[in-house]
Amino acid sequence: MQERQELILGSIIKEYVDLAIPVGSSLLFEKYDFGVSPATIRAEMLELENEGYLYQPHTSSGRIPTDKGFRYFVDELMREKKLTKREQNSLQVELLKLKAQNKMLARTTAKLLSSMSGNLAVSGIIDSDDFYKSGIQNLLSQPEFGNLDSVCKIAEVFDYLDESIDALSKELKNKSEVEVFIGKESPINKTDDCSIVVSKYNLKSGEEGLLAIIGPKRMKYSHNVSLIDYLKKLLREE
Repeated sequence: MQERQELILGSIIKEYVDLAIPVGSSLLFEKYDFGVSPATIRAEMLELENEGYLYQPHTSSGRIPTDKGFRYFVDELMREKKLTKREQNSLQVELLKLKAQNKMLARTTAKLLSSMSGNLAVSGIIDSDDFYKSGIQNLLSQPEFGNLDSVCKIAEVFDYLDESIDALSKELKNKSEVEVFIGKESPINKTDDCSIVVSKYNLKSGEEGLLAIIGPKRMKYSHNVSLIDYLKKLLREE
């Protein structure tokens, strides 16, 4: 992909993540300095669409990233975004606070991940097949899931998530890295409209755990990857 097309694709994804509506060339021309005319931006967007990175909903003149577009962004364009000191401190304090109240670790981490990502979170120990979920309301509040069909699909995913964890765990290629599944890449049934950020980790006891964030494809990938990475670090120290 040419550099200008990468800049345009990255900008479209940024705007779509923030606005949840198709992004038009006029908005890009007004907000970003690509050094070209609106007509050239439209031509580049058309090329990106022809290559399968964008698509145009029938009801709009703007474009939305496809699974391929999001995958290119995650693999090639996404920059590491470390958590702020405030976010790091918040995770540390909340984890210690909930542990002091004798809350179960898996339940604690699921709630923390959900509250800080604004998405559905899963946390648990693979060896004992013991998992907790938190944040279904966060997920259903996203505009992508505003119709009844989407709500039913997400509710079914939530109900049978425990049975799907094994398939998700087996798909992870590297135990030490956070992985991202986008749309149809997901090993969990009926999550075509979602993305999953997930990783395994090991506790000091030797038990193997799993952390996952499930959200719209419009999620803040870099932030969610950083969340799981940092929480893994805290859990390994327990």
